[in-house]
Amino acid sequence: MKNISFQQHEEDLMEVNRCPCLISCGVFKTEIEKLLAEGGFNFEPHFLSMDLHFDYDLLEKELSETIEEYIQKRPAGIIVAYGDVCLGFNNEMKKLIDKYDVIKIDALNCIDCMLGGSGKLLEIDPEHKYLFLNPAFIKFSEKIMPETKEEARKMFGMLQGIILIDAMGDLDEYRNEIEEICDKTGLPILARKNVGVEGIKHVLQDAVERNKQKYA
Repeated sequence: MKNISFQQHEEDLMEVNRCPCLISCGVFKTEIEKLLAEGGFNFEPHFLSMDLHFDYDLLEKELSETIEEYIQKRPAGIIVAYGDVCLGFNNEMKKLIDKYDVIKIDALNCIDCMLGGSGKLLEIDPEHKYLFLNPAFIKFSEKIMPETKEEARKMFGMLQGIILIDAMGDLDEYRNEIEEICDKTGLPILARKNVGVEGIKHVLQDAVERNKQKYA
């Protein structure tokens, strides 16, 4: 029995090594875990804290170190689930991806990914006039929100309103938090998009396919 258990353990390790690693922003954790539970994807997820978005340098450091950690033990490749502008607006993310020669999802940022990527966000918000909120971004917004209404309205004064993004069907559970953000920022809710997980599923499928082609 011990030999069988050892053999099974070795087979399990081989199967893990045959699948790519997905290094993802924690903003997608709930959606990605749902997709994995439903089947159809074969990768090992590694989530980085969403709080790293407070500091571009720290995010770049953590992302680089995580890629370097997995690049040696994942011969099946690495997929990075971050947006084009998550390290800044001067191609910083592209430079990092090119440096390590890994696959990245085709999305401008987290919201674009949830909408299906490839710049779909710009079809909705070409002038960057809206604040997008889903449960993860509600929690993130609470951390950056100034204490007073005056400060908050000054901080968000260039925006026209809020668009709600519901991927998991649980946005109504955050009604109080949304009302508080509206009250503090002075921004009205302009729309609600019940996007489900199809957008991020599409983006991940595209990245997985490109990774397969790379290692074929």
